Amino acid sequence: MVCWLVLVTLMLMFDVHRAQECEEMTDLDLKHSLSGTSLNVRLLLYTRVNVSCAQLLSHREPFRNPRFNLSSPSTFLIHGYRPTGSPPVWLTQFVQLLLQRRDMNVIVVDWNRGATNINYWKVVDNTRKVAANLTDLIQKMKEKGADLGSIHMIGVSLGAHISGFTGANFNGSIGRITALDPAGPEFNGQPPSERLDPSDAQFVEALHTDMDALGYRDVLGHIDYYANGGADQPGCPRTIFSGSQYFKCDHQRSVFLYMSSVNSSCPITAYPCDSYTLFQDGECMDCGRFTPDGCPVFGYDAVRWKDRLLQLIQTRTYFQTNKASPFCKFGYKVDIVTWNQKTHWGYLTIKLSDGQEEAQVELNHKSLMFERFVESSVLAQFDRDVQPVKEISLKFCTGKGLRPRKKLRLLRIRLTPLQNHLRPLCRYDLLLEENKEVTFRPIPCEDSNF
Repeated sequence: MVCWLVLVTLMLMFDVHRAQECEEMTDLDLKHSLSGTSLNVRLLLYTRVNVSCAQLLSHREPFRNPRFNLSSPSTFLIHGYRPTGSPPVWLTQFVQLLLQRRDMNVIVVDWNRGATNINYWKVVDNTRKVAANLTDLIQKMKEKGADLGSIHMIGVSLGAHISGFTGANFNGSIGRITALDPAGPEFNGQPPSERLDPSDAQFVEALHTDMDALGYRDVLGHIDYYANGGADQPGCPRTIFSGSQYFKCDHQRSVFLYMSSVNSSCPITAYPCDSYTLFQDGECMDCGRFTPDGCPVFGYDAVRWKDRLLQLIQTRTYFQTNKASPFCKFGYKVDIVTWNQKTHWGYLTIKLSDGQEEAQVELNHKSLMFERFVESSVLAQFDRDVQPVKEISLKFCTGKGLRPRKKLRLLRIRLTPLQNHLRPLCRYDLLLEENKEVTFRPIPCEDSNF
């Protein structure tokens, strides 16, 4: 009995000791923000051996930690401005997704003391100091034989520019920088030396989700993604009465979109295009002209298109998402030819059905012009992939309720799937009465040119 009690006591002491070894990101609150915090950078190491138990990595002697494997790739995860002092809600899941995807060192750069300050300009000043700290560590890694090309820096908001400053210190020899809605205030309009730019790494990508407020507006990388146009994100509140989510939802969406790409169960195609309007109009769907492999996939796997992207100056891409995970949408290029004597303007609602599930989209970003024997094209993005499509429903409206109702005579409508290499769906000789839904079964498209 005595031996058993001693054993239990030793086990409990061991568990307590292990718990003390696990480090957590600095947790502050609003009072720290109001008083201001001095910069202190902590490096939290995660590996597949310690997925949920961070180890503190010493700045002076990082290699004394046996779990820090220099022969493995290293990913630095760098947060941004923390006005309330709390740790990012996405941090734990992000680390887990990265380690599920690949065996690597994940180093969370905890600079919460320094990022928590009501004085944003003071925090911006600290970004250079954080970069200097990381530069010192990576220099030590380089001297010990680490391959700088295997380093991936993922920076959120101000963390994106910290990644850029760090990469510039190595003349762009770091392998990859991912900028998640890079901060705009104090960086918009600045020269490349004062912000992230494509020369800071071998491959630089930037995702824009809040460019009209907290994010950066212009292109910053070899490839820039503008989700839903780069500003307002679906599902995010549009009024200040929604509280703090009104300020951070669009900005924070960049992290959740990128995390979904690490999981890669629902890939998102990024379409190179000169503007969001042209993208919505279906003018940028020809991916074969970009590379033999087509348009790049957004996010973690975009590095597959690295060689092609490096041949270009900077590539601007667009895609649309759902308001929550799974974020991927399923697109069709819709081509319509009418034979009305007069030109009509209006909007379309399209519904797809497989007999059990339905997916619907309202094409209302602008009034479409339907001119006799002239093909009108538009992009239709559905929130789910309904296959096989057994029925299609169409509704036409002009948005002018007091005027006589119009009739739209379709010579042909063609829906070309943008994923899965499926055949186009067509229907010929169809009459649409305004505000009346018409349902039909699609048929194979004829080899005709109208």
